[in-house]
Amino acid sequence: MQKLLFAGVVWLLSCGGLLAQSTAARVSGTVKTDNGEPLPGANVVIKNQTKGATTDANGLFSLDARSGDELMISAIGYQSTQVKIGTKNTLEIFLRESASQLNEVVVVGYGTQDRKNLVGSVTQVNADEIKNRPVASFDQQLQGRAVGVQVAANTGVPGDGIFFRIRGTTSINASNDPLYVVDGVFVNNQSLQKITTQGQANNPLADINPADIESISILKDAEATAIYGARAANGVVLITTKRGSYNSKTKVSLNASVGQAWAPKLWDLVTGPEHATIINEAWINDGKPAATRPFRPISEGGRGLPEEQPTYDRLHDIFRTGALQNYDLAVSGGTKQTRFYIGGGYTSQQATLRTNDFSRASFKLNLDQDITDKIRIGTSNILSQSNRTNARVGDGPQGGILQAALHTPTYLPKFNTDGSYAKWAGFDNLDVLINNTDMHSTSTRYIGNIYGEYDIISGLKLRSSWSIDYNDYNEYEYWNTLTNRGSASKGLATSSVSKNTIWINEQTLSYRRSFGTQHNFGALVGNTLQGNVSTQTLAQGTNFPSDAFKQIASASVTTASSNRNQYNLVSFFGRVDYNFSKKYFLEASLRADASSKFAEGHRWGYFPSAGVAWQLKQENFLRDVNFLSDLKIRASVGWTGNQNGIGNYASRGLWGGGNNYLDNPGTVPVQLANPELKWETTRQTNVGLNVGLLSNRIGLEINAYSKYTYDLLLQVPLAQSSGFSSIYRNDGEISNRGLEFGINTQNINKSSFQWNTSFNIAANVNRIEKLSIPVDASYAAERMAQGQAFHSFYVYRQLYVDPKTGDAVYDDVNKDGKITVADRQFYGSALPKFFGGLNNTFAYKGFDLSVFFNFSYGSKVFNNNRFFHESGGTRDDRRAINKNQLKRWQKEGDITDVPRVTTIGNNYNLSPTSRFVEDGSFLRLNSLVLGYTIPKAVLRKVGISSARVYYSGSNLWLLSNYQGPDPEVNVTADPTTQGYDLGTPPQPRTAQFGINLTL
Repeated sequence: MQKLLFAGVVWLLSCGGLLAQSTAARVSGTVKTDNGEPLPGANVVIKNQTKGATTDANGLFSLDARSGDELMISAIGYQSTQVKIGTKNTLEIFLRESASQLNEVVVVGYGTQDRKNLVGSVTQVNADEIKNRPVASFDQQLQGRAVGVQVAANTGVPGDGIFFRIRGTTSINASNDPLYVVDGVFVNNQSLQKITTQGQANNPLADINPADIESISILKDAEATAIYGARAANGVVLITTKRGSYNSKTKVSLNASVGQAWAPKLWDLVTGPEHATIINEAWINDGKPAATRPFRPISEGGRGLPEEQPTYDRLHDIFRTGALQNYDLAVSGGTKQTRFYIGGGYTSQQATLRTNDFSRASFKLNLDQDITDKIRIGTSNILSQSNRTNARVGDGPQGGILQAALHTPTYLPKFNTDGSYAKWAGFDNLDVLINNTDMHSTSTRYIGNIYGEYDIISGLKLRSSWSIDYNDYNEYEYWNTLTNRGSASKGLATSSVSKNTIWINEQTLSYRRSFGTQHNFGALVGNTLQGNVSTQTLAQGTNFPSDAFKQIASASVTTASSNRNQYNLVSFFGRVDYNFSKKYFLEASLRADASSKFAEGHRWGYFPSAGVAWQLKQENFLRDVNFLSDLKIRASVGWTGNQNGIGNYASRGLWGGGNNYLDNPGTVPVQLANPELKWETTRQTNVGLNVGLLSNRIGLEINAYSKYTYDLLLQVPLAQSSGFSSIYRNDGEISNRGLEFGINTQNINKSSFQWNTSFNIAANVNRIEKLSIPVDASYAAERMAQGQAFHSFYVYRQLYVDPKTGDAVYDDVNKDGKITVADRQFYGSALPKFFGGLNNTFAYKGFDLSVFFNFSYGSKVFNNNRFFHESGGTRDDRRAINKNQLKRWQKEGDITDVPRVTTIGNNYNLSPTSRFVEDGSFLRLNSLVLGYTIPKAVLRKVGISSARVYYSGSNLWLLSNYQGPDPEVNVTADPTTQGYDLGTPPQPRTAQFGINLTL
């Protein structure tokens, strides 16, 4: 009886519970952003039901639900989340911004588009994903982030030049860099530097503070780029900076971080005794008497025995732990008619190589004002000043600070016995350079525009803007009498002031209208007027009274020069687009550009494009396929032009003054005219596929493209009898064919834990299709020739080292029994076979973690450091020797690829050889960021909207077979050379701690 009574009570309670669950109650709440601001327009839906609500302007919602139901909350631009309803009927829900969702609206040429409506190939990167990497410029932050975009740093010095290619290399002498557009302003990315740092050049894009950037769109195929015509052969990078929001309260944001940078790996040089042993061995192998070997007892007239030689570690003298600092403060907000963004930033970065420092102070102001319902005006402004203290790195011994540490034999002393600086053959004393290098530059930059918009009628908008990019670059160096350069001229000072101004006036008229529910039409017409003026004044002084006087006015011998040049560009363009029922898309554009660089009859270039897309998911036969959320195919073809990188007067015959005859001024011809010079043109076709699976939790994008560039703008050498060294003419054709693949996945998307992955990989095959004569790069190891890839190495191929004799055996290509110039052959290219990146992001409650790898495979690097280091005794006390020389052949039967040391024959006197062409493939842990967002409940007590603390590390791990610190390196900023390593500092490792605050 008791058991029956108990069972009855349990049954009644269960019924009550079921009854309670079956009773719906009113549930209300607020959806907010991660910063605590109300989020209007968010969708709140009960899982597995059709019931739902949308938040109002204050982020509020209300709906009927039961305890135990799960609410699914989503909004464009934010990560979706789920919340289970418990006993509370009032909820507060926070949504985290989502990089993948933010890209639903994509910035394209002269406007924006919904990603699902794109016809062209466009990659958009959210700046928040890359902002914590401590490099000076945003273009380097893009490394591995955008499919089909190859980014490599030339050196480990902050603010130095970047190798940036979109879908391959298209030109030889003209520029291969993309067009950079910041808030509609075409900005200069060509260095104004005139004082040499051994072939390197600074990066003008480092003048722009990455913290002010909202998003970066990379336009890749011709359909996306042709609207920019003559500027777009190498792709377009559109930078959109941050702006305020209408009807929002004022927000104050602060980001501050400090950290350190250090060199992860340095070169392995032999000790003093090992160096001496190798030199003695080469002496004997040359057949010279052992009694006269260089390293023998001092009593016998030698330098002392090998084991008596000291070892000096100069590399750790020149490399240091550099300090990193970054501070950014921004204020933004708006009223019903006004929105504003004001930002200020300061960054300071010490390079791991001594005497190289970079700092930048910047100010940003964006303002938009609605005058009426139809008229609005606005302005975008960037003002910055970048300061650099430079040092000579790269090629050449004169003042080369890394060369002095890297290539001076380890046994040579730093000081003489009397305490004075020791003199070294060919190089400055390192301590002299560390304490006396005096090279610095200041770049003052203004980038801004002002615009007005008028909504003539519904859908019809007129926009006019004026833009300017002004750069004043001031640089100075002084070499005192302790240095080799200064001692030869009793002090040497050089001052250079360069100014570059780009101004643009642009008008566009755009129209967009939908006819019924199926027909959607858009049109754009416009024109652009652009002018570019650059001036440069250089002065030099020698023979100073003493090193206390460093200004050129104090020199007894002074020289000076100045120049001015300019060019103008006139453009007209138009674009139309149409889609039917958002299933079938058609877009076409045409741009006409006229450049003053070309002669009459060839100034105008015409660049059309057309593209189509088919949204298959909208078809009836796929609409009900639930696992498939998106399926679109795209195709496009178009032509773009190039005139950048050649002289402003490349087609004209030029005369120069300053050539005096006796006491009378004179002129001489300096350039031969070519009135037939015309545009370099690239034709590109693209086929693409977009796939979305499982409610777009998996997104795929695949592109196949073919680019063909003809009428190359090439500087062709002339016979000396012509009186000219070269002439610009249209000569040659280059092709690039490639495949791109990108995938984004939401692996786990729970309210307490999220895991997202993005992966991209691209392969590009480059080939010089036509070229009348081979062209050697600035470094002889590279040659450009018909049938070969750009940046191909042209060397003597070492087959093996003869185990019997120890001599290197080279490929006798023409089988004449001799190794001559005719036996050089192509041996790989500095261009990778494929490259890309992998990023994983995790979020658990308040913690977030991002782990990003980038990789490159199949490229070659010419290790010229090894060429000098493995000298085989041919350079004795003029060059250091590296540990690889310890693998040399020493006795019959030795198996090695390092021949016996000798100064005779081809073992070490033949150059360039394949022995120093190495695999440049690598896998790098590019960045790791770990953050923690402090709970809102804690922050409200102190009046803070949001706060996040974080650790950021970069270049923390590198996998590579390259016999140097880093395969990502290049000795020069010369675009004809790539993958050539000589005296170049490696990429640093960094660690930073920072905080993000929002008030």
